[in-house]
Amino acid sequence: MTEPMPLPAAPAAPAARAAAGIRRGVVACLAVAAGTVLLGLVAGFVWAVAAPRPLLVMTGRGAAAVINAETGAFIAADGWYCFICLAAGLLSGLFGYLLAVRSYGPVAMIMVLVSAVAAALITLWIGEHVGLASYHHLLATLPPGARLRAALSLGARSAIAFWPLGAGLMAGGMELAAWVRDRRVAASGSALAQE
Repeated sequence: MTEPMPLPAAPAAPAARAAAGIRRGVVACLAVAAGTVLLGLVAGFVWAVAAPRPLLVMTGRGAAAVINAETGAFIAADGWYCFICLAAGLLSGLFGYLLAVRSYGPVAMIMVLVSAVAAALITLWIGEHVGLASYHHLLATLPPGARLRAALSLGARSAIAFWPLGAGLMAGGMELAAWVRDRRVAASGSALAQE
């Protein structure tokens, strides 16, 4: 007697392949979101360290005034926030494109932009809260005439848009470059076929 031949494995059902693709897409989008949020935490601490703070003088118990009203420290702090968010946005847009957008399309791009907004808000919150407790302690305990540095704050709330702007420009620009490249390859392929 001969042994029966094993049947070839049935091809995976289209629904199973689609479900596996959706799972991979969700994992990629979550990885992009987690990485962007982590980058937002780091950016908040960088902003807290790098941004200048205006010098204050105690005017009374719990009250302080800016020594030089024409100081550029407020604008410089906003500038540092914008620069840090733009640079981090470009970085998160690059990795978002490489990990998710080029494979999973518009839904992944939306995740890149939403996580960029979340990271910008996290950067703002971390930066404004690092050292805030010691500032309030000094404000409550220093005598009049003593000097201290002000707490960090973002004056231009619209600067939050710099992170999603950078991420969108990077991921969108890379997607546009890939689209142009594919069009050129298709055009040269059709030109060769006509010859």
